[in-house]
Formats: sequence, C-alpha cells, structure tokens
Amino acid sequence: QVQVVESGGGLVQAGGSLRLSCTASGLTIDDSSMAWFRQAPGKEREGISCISWTVDSPYYADSVKGRFTIFKDNAKNTMYLQMNSLKPDDTAMYFCAADLHACYSTDMGREIDFEYWGQGTQVTVSS
Repeated sequence: QVQVVESGGGLVQAGGSLRLSCTASGLTIDDSSMAWFRQAPGKEREGISCISWTVDSPYYADSVKGRFTIFKDNAKNTMYLQMNSLKPDDTAMYFCAADLHACYSTDMGREIDFEYWGQGTQVTVSS
C-alpha cells in the first residue's frame, strides 16, 4: 500500500553535487519521518539525515553535516537530499526510508525504526 521511490543518483567527480529525490505514495510525508540512509559495499547501513513534522531541526550525521541538506516539498509529497562538495567516501547506495515516528536533530533512529523503504539509488564519486 505504501510505496517509497528514490531517484537522482549517478556518477560525479569529487567536489560536485547531486540532488536525490524520494516520492512517497500511501502516506503523507509531512505527517511522517523521512530519512536517508546509505550503504557502501561491505559496510553496514548508515543513517545520514532525517526530517519530520516536529519543530526540531533535521538530523544530520557528522559525516555529511554542512555539505548535505534535507528538505521537503509537501505539495509534491517529495523529499530531497541536496548533496554538495561530494567526496569519494560518499560513494554508496542511498536509500529513502519513512515511518510514522518522529525524528529529532540529535536522534534520527536506526534502520529498524523505519518501516517503509525504497530500493536505493547509486551514488558514485570519483577521485
């Protein structure tokens, strides 16, 4: 019933930018927690950012803080991740996730806290 689809990945050189998008159906993103995770080969999935309906500001992992920005377009029911100053270490499969719980600027929750997942979009950053 609920479907989450992300897109926008690609190949970019270090220092470049990409914008990922995540469109949800079956739920309203403004009433949900919407998050981005990433997973590189051989590594565990890592929470990157989260935004919710709370008054708290979005969460950012230290590894992306100051470079990535999460935002929403409620009219389109779409969430975005603007990725600037990309580094080779950012290379990973990026996943959109959604849930009905709240996330906070200091705590976005873990993988098990999110019920709905997209299939991922690959981001590759060359040196």
